[in-house]
Amino acid sequence: MNRVSVSFIFVALMLGACSQGPVEAPPVAEDPADVIFFGDNIVTVDASLSGAKAVAVRGADIIAVGSRADILALQGTSTRVIELGDDALVPGFIDAHGHTSFVGRLIDYVNLSSPPVGAVVTMDDLVTLIVEHMESTQPGPGEWVVGYGYDDSLIAENRHPTRDDLDRASTEVPIMLSHVSGHLLAANSAALAAAGVDADSEDPEGGVIRRKPGTRVPDGVFEETAMGLIRAASPRNSDPARLEQMFRQSAEFHARHGITTVQDGGAGLDDIAIYRDAALREQFPVDIVAFAGANRLDDATLDSVTIERNYTGGFRVGGIKFVLDGSPQGRTAFLSQPYTEGPPGAPPDYRAYPSYPAEAYNERIARLIQAGKPVLAHANGDAAIDMMIDGVAAAVEGIELPDHRSVIIHAQLMRPDQLPLVKALGLVPSYYAAHPFFWGDWHRKSFGEERAAFISPLAATAELDIPFTIHNDSPVVPPDMMRLLWIAVNRKTRSGFVIGPDQRLTPEQALYAVTQGAAYQYFEEDWKGSITPGKRADLVILDANPLTIDPDAIKDIGIVETFARGMSVYRQQQ
Repeated sequence: MNRVSVSFIFVALMLGACSQGPVEAPPVAEDPADVIFFGDNIVTVDASLSGAKAVAVRGADIIAVGSRADILALQGTSTRVIELGDDALVPGFIDAHGHTSFVGRLIDYVNLSSPPVGAVVTMDDLVTLIVEHMESTQPGPGEWVVGYGYDDSLIAENRHPTRDDLDRASTEVPIMLSHVSGHLLAANSAALAAAGVDADSEDPEGGVIRRKPGTRVPDGVFEETAMGLIRAASPRNSDPARLEQMFRQSAEFHARHGITTVQDGGAGLDDIAIYRDAALREQFPVDIVAFAGANRLDDATLDSVTIERNYTGGFRVGGIKFVLDGSPQGRTAFLSQPYTEGPPGAPPDYRAYPSYPAEAYNERIARLIQAGKPVLAHANGDAAIDMMIDGVAAAVEGIELPDHRSVIIHAQLMRPDQLPLVKALGLVPSYYAAHPFFWGDWHRKSFGEERAAFISPLAATAELDIPFTIHNDSPVVPPDMMRLLWIAVNRKTRSGFVIGPDQRLTPEQALYAVTQGAAYQYFEEDWKGSITPGKRADLVILDANPLTIDPDAIKDIGIVETFARGMSVYRQQQ
């Protein structure tokens, strides 16, 4: 399929091409639109319809886009007419990468995030919140306390909570905390005892049990695959009815942020079964695309995963996900050159490590591409990105390049020399573009100024006309799409430092990345991602136009109303 280049679309949007009439002839008067939008701030993300002043929707579809006079002819007695005024209408936002089931599960967990997401500033704050949570929930025998979001880069002590810290909250109730990256966890002594982890426990392949200095005694912090030692011992909520409720609440939460297509990246097969059953009973309010986690599946199970191109009840399985390394903020991203500042006790040549063997990945990615199954591969460090590139290059060697659109999830430490290879192989980087604000100051310490400035090289990717997307990776950070756009456009860190100013996007480019660009990543560009007749009526009303407002104010734009499949699924309280 021929695609209008990203750069051409951006230019056309900026020029504000003349308004055109509806693409299709108006329907007969007996078949009016269900909803009509009128306004001067309609951003179609469709170069051929730039400058439109009105949009008509019938059922789940956009039926016409054009001038006020043209669309007025489609108004009937039951048509809802929305005069936008100063508000803007944009396509529904598409979550290029996240974990919607995990967002749902957090309902029962204690939030240990630092500002602006949570309230933890010191280690004492963290311990106090755990104690307060235990006092309010009164965990019984066999129950664990689970927390999420702690961030050693933001806690005043600049370290992970250890078993000794968490033992201050309880030495009897097991406590397990997930690092904000999701790639490390901290546990108290009761949790280690329940898991049978002690000084004799060996590090699993692709993971590390951190030890107290000078000993083999675990200090309570676990990296990557080593987290499984603790998680395997922790009780999991396996009640399908409760999990379905959590998943639906997560879908509604994303709709409040203007998101009409949500991803569950690395979903377990049990969760996929719950999604499918739930979707048959009642349609999800927004579309959910699950990618089955591959790392722990055997070959037979992996091959049995059925990929669906169409949604049933708002759900489909879109592909397979691998995890090749860790996280930059956790300092477990796999690098080709040493960290400038590594984790405590790391040697000068510390580069971290892969969390999945290249040999296994290479064999599997080849099989999946040949079977036409879409693949996501989590790769943060440039060495992990090399693994992703090498595996795909070997898979397509000697054959005509298929339209596989394999996605490099996060792609944060992409090197300039890797970008031409990404383009040649038809890979799609999905950048964790929220990082410059949340962890940009930390990255300057971890990687030095030069590498940190090229974190998530958005502008360099756009200049090469490589399809790309941007994401929040919720629940690592909340699915706030306006803050995501603001970060991609401004690249300001928490301290106000602009990290890599030459890698900033224009507002047009950022909006494209979470609409039409993300639709392309999902093979859905023909029916999602822009305000175009014949496409799905996934739309968002914003209280300001992100293309014309002061770029520094984009983060403050509010979501007024979200429409999915032509239906209002969220409306701001007046």
